[in-house]
Amino acid sequence: MVTKTYGSTVSGVDAILITIEVNVGQGTSFYMVGLPDSAVKESQQRVESALKYFGYRMPRQKVVINLAPADIRKEGSAYDLPIAMGILKASEQVEFAELDEYVIMGELSLDGQLRPIKGVLPIAIEARKNGFKGIILPQPNAAEASIVNNLDVIGVEDLAQAIGFLEGELEITPLVTDTRDIFYNSLEDYEFDFADVQGQENIKRAMEIAATGGHNVIMVGPPGAGKTMLAKRLPSILPPLTLQEALETTKIHSVAGRLGREASLIAQRPFRSPHHTISDVALVGGGGNPQPGEISLAHNGVLFLDELPEFKRTVLEVMRQPLEERRVSISRARISVDYPANFMLISSMNPCPCGYYNHPEKECVCGPGVVQRYLNKVSGPLLDRIDLHVEVTPVKFDEMTSTRKAEKSNVIRDRVVRGRDRQVERFKEHKDIYCNAMMPSHLVKEVCKINEAGKTLLKTAMERLGLSARAYDRILKVARTIADLSDSENIKVEHLAEAIQYRSLDREGWAG
Repeated sequence: MVTKTYGSTVSGVDAILITIEVNVGQGTSFYMVGLPDSAVKESQQRVESALKYFGYRMPRQKVVINLAPADIRKEGSAYDLPIAMGILKASEQVEFAELDEYVIMGELSLDGQLRPIKGVLPIAIEARKNGFKGIILPQPNAAEASIVNNLDVIGVEDLAQAIGFLEGELEITPLVTDTRDIFYNSLEDYEFDFADVQGQENIKRAMEIAATGGHNVIMVGPPGAGKTMLAKRLPSILPPLTLQEALETTKIHSVAGRLGREASLIAQRPFRSPHHTISDVALVGGGGNPQPGEISLAHNGVLFLDELPEFKRTVLEVMRQPLEERRVSISRARISVDYPANFMLISSMNPCPCGYYNHPEKECVCGPGVVQRYLNKVSGPLLDRIDLHVEVTPVKFDEMTSTRKAEKSNVIRDRVVRGRDRQVERFKEHKDIYCNAMMPSHLVKEVCKINEAGKTLLKTAMERLGLSARAYDRILKVARTIADLSDSENIKVEHLAEAIQYRSLDREGWAG
């Protein structure tokens, strides 16, 4: 007889429903078809061992298992449990009344225990979309799946529990999670706070501007000046995640297998800080079995690249398109997937190899031309996508030992949120634009109008400081953000003046 069970496979950050058809007939062979990879084919041994452990048998007949649609490649070990259930029913060893009302996923160990799997959240969303009553999966994955409402989430520890539940002999209460309650109670759980930072008021101001306008930042300064410390605290002043953004972010981390056991909804903006030895594929995603990279894991959050010139040039160049399009496309011969990559890029670098060029107290020991060659490791096209260039100077002893309390992150965030609200209102007619950094050139002329005094100041600055042409649009965008922070309808001269100072690396002779 032919039996059908249902599972799912993940493509990109979405899931596709898979029907597992099992036919037991005359003969003695075992066939698995429907583009299974090695891990799926090996399920025969795991399933047979697990069935024997609990007193069942693998049919000594012709067993054909088809994973439909047959033209989609099936990967991983999560099909063990639905295959086992299909074999049991097709060989008439058990009778399941509601087998077709559940999506079933899980990897079996040889003694029938269930191991956790990846990509549970998109699978649960797909199950609800297709009208299934519930989902049966390993116990450690139940909390993640319970984010999806109107779906019975049945967490089981082993094959026997799954069989008992579907036979109606074992009652398992579906796990119910109040997603909104968990989400809103976790919004303030930030590990780092700007109140911990003594001094560096000008850098905090730059970070506040960056958070308000969604601008990318590069910090240039000597070792120990506080660049990494400041970057780690940026997520705490970004606007809180919306429930939709939290769901998107959790889906990506679920697909990548980064949520961990008993994980639930991600409520804080992610902060990713890959090491400078990272490969192109690890950063942007891909591989033989495409997986999201660091830029996608930083979606709706911050990607921090410390010591930017130490990254391989090819690694930095592959980021240019995702920075522009806010998504990354991975194309292979058989498959093409899109991963979202809407992140803020925060980078830091020393001003020279020794780290002390332009230092107020220490002498730079780099030879002639060394500083310029070091800075040239970061390409112009990449710098073109970074709005704020911030020079970080060491904190003075008096500021480090001061007992004066610095401003807390939640106070700064309130100002950031007000500034973002103005931008959301401004761009409500434009799809996929919700902050100043995302403005295309034609909108800059419309939104960032300046008066005659502003034009004179900008012209003088570009001539005297030797600012490049690419700095023009960036200065206007940053000035618009500063005006939003000041609750100003128009860009004033003082807003432009502050924006101009954040273009250090564009000045001719900066590293001369």
